[in-house]
Amino acid sequence: MMPFPQTLFDQVIARLPLFDDLPEEAVDRLTVSGFGRGLLTAAIRARLRKAGFADMGMLALATPIDLMAVRKIGPVRVDAIRVHVLGELARFIPGVRAAHDKDATDRRRLDRLRALPVGWPPLDGALTERFGTAGLTWADLALMRHKEAAQVLGISTADLDGIASALVRTLVPDTPRAMPAAALHGDDAAQDARATRAYTELLRERDREWDEAAPERGTKQARAT
Repeated sequence: MMPFPQTLFDQVIARLPLFDDLPEEAVDRLTVSGFGRGLLTAAIRARLRKAGFADMGMLALATPIDLMAVRKIGPVRVDAIRVHVLGELARFIPGVRAAHDKDATDRRRLDRLRALPVGWPPLDGALTERFGTAGLTWADLALMRHKEAAQVLGISTADLDGIASALVRTLVPDTPRAMPAAALHGDDAAQDARATRAYTELLRERDREWDEAAPERGTKQARAT
């Protein structure tokens, strides 16, 4: 079960991709890498695939809500997935950790909110006046707990959902989501399904090979016997 967001910003970033502003080439590189080495457990990888996440490219563009819809994936495992993908990105993009770790990503998104004008939708005239009088930026409001933010604007916490949705639309990256590799093999549904199964099996086999090639694991002893 997804935890109730403590602030408006928590609610917003749960509906945004784990990473934004990634170059298209980086997403392609993540896609061909499958799940890489050491991503959680084989059972969790299988659950991710069953839910439609076939590689790290798709994980990077997924939202926390997308991932937490998968059984056995909670906030801790979402963070583990983020760290795992970031580690893969760091292998071929210099400085990526500083630019795309969670803190840097959150700061960048808050800066975008600070740049929004006070009268930005979806506030009506009365709310805009109240908001401006309070001397707040959208980032200030987003970092408040729900109850506090509702009191500042004089609206119900349920009405904050509409504001959260508008903030998500403002912060969502311009780059379209990467299509699954199978979608590139043609328009025919049956062909796509076959390609998807073949692609998934290829990635599963790669995971098995990498798991078996992990350091030590008693390999030398097995060979000796």
